[in-house]
Amino acid sequence: MIMPQSLALVLVHVVFSTKGREPFLKSPELRSSMHAYLTGTSKNLQCEPLQVGGTEDHIHILSGLSRIISIAELVKNLKTSSSRNFRNKGQSTFAWQTGYGAFSVSQSSKANVIAYIANQETSSQGHIPGGVPIVSDETWH
Repeated sequence: MIMPQSLALVLVHVVFSTKGREPFLKSPELRSSMHAYLTGTSKNLQCEPLQVGGTEDHIHILSGLSRIISIAELVKNLKTSSSRNFRNKGQSTFAWQTGYGAFSVSQSSKANVIAYIANQETSSQGHIPGGVPIVSDETWH
């Protein structure tokens, strides 16, 4: 008997910010902990994370998108579980803003996006790869 298969190879670059762009992730230890938490959550959602990074007030994630979850569901799960986890660990005012950005990434651009995310802490670039400007909080509302 032949079993039907469904295959997907979709890479998505997700960006979201802390509420009010507050520097909740200022501490390198807290930022590292957040990145690790988001990596694990993404894996649990069957969306293989390729790179997670960011700065004191926003996060970038490049991951494969599972064929059984939408981008909106992925982001909702990442933001809800991570904010709950951090509030439970004593960060009582921690919150993410309501919006997000999500961009498809080609296989040929994957290495550039990984490098871009990995260099977030040392970079002050105002564009994501592909030339999309990061204007302000309102960009992702």
